[in-house]
Order: sequence, then C-alpha cells, then structure tokens
Amino acid sequence: MQLPSSLLENAVLQFSKLPGIGKKTALRLVLHLLKQDVQEVQFFGETIAKMRRDIKFCQRCFNVSDGHICSICSNTMRNQKMICVVENIRDVIAIESTQQFNGTYHVLDGIISPLDGVGPDQLNIEPLVQRIQNEHIEELVFALSPNIQGDTTIYYIQKKIAHLPCNITTIARGIAFGGELEYADEMTLARSIANRLPVQQYVK
Repeated sequence: MQLPSSLLENAVLQFSKLPGIGKKTALRLVLHLLKQDVQEVQFFGETIAKMRRDIKFCQRCFNVSDGHICSICSNTMRNQKMICVVENIRDVIAIESTQQFNGTYHVLDGIISPLDGVGPDQLNIEPLVQRIQNEHIEELVFALSPNIQGDTTIYYIQKKIAHLPCNITTIARGIAFGGELEYADEMTLARSIANRLPVQQYVK
C-alpha cells in the first residue's frame, strides 16, 4: 500500500497491529481521524495512553481496576463467598452482561495448554488456592471455555483444593464443547450460569 505521507503510513501501521484490523480498515480509521478536530484527536490519543499507563489489576481477583481492589470485589452487596473462575477479562465482561451472577471472580489469565507452552505456574492458580483457603470460599464456579484445555485446568485446580471444604460447580453445557465463552450469546451464557453443575458429573 503506497501512501503519500510517512506520518499517515506510520499511523496506519499502528492501527493495523490491533486484532481484527487489516491495512484497509486501518487506513479508513486514520482518514476518519484526519477529518476530526485536532483537539478531539489529541484527547482520543491521551485517553488511550492514560488507560494503558494508569490502569491496574485487582490484587484479589486480577480483574482490571482503577484501584488496587476492583469494583466487584469491593461491592459488599455481592456474595463474597462465591468465586467464578474465568480465563480472561473478556469473560468477566461477558458474564456480567448476563446479570445472572452475584458473586466475585478470579481471572486465571489463561488456561493450561502444554502444546502452547502454558503450564499451571504461568497462571493465577496459586493465588486462587490461597484465596479459597483464607477467605473460606463456599462455592467455586468454573466458567472456562468448554474444551480439552479448559477441562484440564478444572481438573488440576480441583485436585489442588480437594482438601478444602469448597463446593465445586461449572456452568452447564449450554455452551457448546469446543466453543469460546466470549462468543456465546447472553441468553445461553445466563442459562449456563443459572443451571451450573457439580464438576464431578463431567470431569473424570
């Protein structure tokens, strides 16, 4: 793609690094910004930079947060004795959109996948075990993507906390096996959370 300006070319290159954004879409976004007021574009850039610079991760659940503890963990109206274990922050957003879960979360930041070089030590599993033990958690709800890697992760964590008096459940199989949680529609996801099952029924 030949562009008449190196500044334009550099901007297109940066936008094209975003997931799902090709060179043509990136060019369209950059040309749109060129039509905007300089101050608006400057505010846009400063907002993105400030987000990346100042955003924090909750010290309790590893969700994104403006402070050291996220708004979900600090909400006394939520069930603090129930934890929903998810793979990433996108899954927290997806479940929150259903308005069917009133507990807290724990973001693993991935799932166990030996083929991809991801082992238990690279995930937020040990902090989860400590949290279950120290906070006397009553129920652990697994909401991991229904695939082999997700089931492996559930099995591993289940073994790690077998000695703790914690009820372990998982979202119902309304989510198709092999699917990605973030792409499930809200109704299906909400029904899966409401009809969660004991882990022993499907993790062998």
